[in-house]
Amino acid sequence: MFLSCGGQDKKDAADFFLKANVALKQNNYTEAIRLYNEAIDKNKDFPDAYLNKGIALMKSGQINDAREVLTEAITLDPSLVQANLVRAESSLRLADFRGAEEDLKKISKEYADSSRYFLIRGNLMEAQSRTSEAIADFDKAIALDPKNVEAFVNRGAVYYKLHTYPLARQDFVDAIKLNPAQPEALNNLGLIATNNKNWKDAIFYFDRILNFNPADPLALNNKGYVLIQTKALAEAKKLIDRALDSQPGNGYALRNLGLYYQASHEPEKALNEMNKAIELAEPVELLYGFTGRLYFSQNNKAKACEIWKKGVVLKDSVAIEELAKNCK
Repeated sequence: MFLSCGGQDKKDAADFFLKANVALKQNNYTEAIRLYNEAIDKNKDFPDAYLNKGIALMKSGQINDAREVLTEAITLDPSLVQANLVRAESSLRLADFRGAEEDLKKISKEYADSSRYFLIRGNLMEAQSRTSEAIADFDKAIALDPKNVEAFVNRGAVYYKLHTYPLARQDFVDAIKLNPAQPEALNNLGLIATNNKNWKDAIFYFDRILNFNPADPLALNNKGYVLIQTKALAEAKKLIDRALDSQPGNGYALRNLGLYYQASHEPEKALNEMNKAIELAEPVELLYGFTGRLYFSQNNKAKACEIWKKGVVLKDSVAIEELAKNCK
């Protein structure tokens, strides 16, 4: 028995597809994408190959390309609702909230019992500042799958933003019970301990992240901040410098470097770093409060009050307190 050319191509496509699936499962995304391309070259009418290639592209951070490939999958097979789900996630990551919402609405019936669906929809609601809806969706995601680590982390992040720290902390604790190496949960537990000035616990959580990933820039920087508070300045500087080597535009690290210079009695250097952070025009907690305090300590009350007024708009708690106290 001899296969026709078309039949042989489809068999080869299926073989490449199965090999690609193995590579995808092993997190070897480059190889998976290559093999999915081979499958598609052999059989252009292969929606599952487009879908899985889109997933591999998403995993490797190629979000625009992923969305295009997922659209191809949907065009070939409009009933392939998983492609809509993944495309919704890609649209969300590209800040195309309307596109994400349209895809999620199309498949709402098929995914009524899907924890992943409600996780993505919760992320969309949070991105649009629809906070109560986001929490409700994360609640549903967790009810459908009590092992959905990402849902615990993301709901905890919403509670953290709302300053509802007990609920946030519980979600992060539940997340690390499921995945002891979950970096966002550990980092946020460290931040809660930092807010409570519980320096020992904060360092414990940041060190847990660094044990899994010694180059994690957030943990390096956040531990650096705690070390400044505990007067371990030399070690703090090393960690903050390492964070900035990895992320030169990290506003929190620039703020913390400013705090280091302030604690080291180098106010000009401190102001230089803090103003760099302000120029990034990204939200950095307490940045305006700390910067204003530094200007005030240099007898520049006018500049301090100007900075604090801007901080009040951004709900910087230190700026609010200092403006009320010093700028009547």
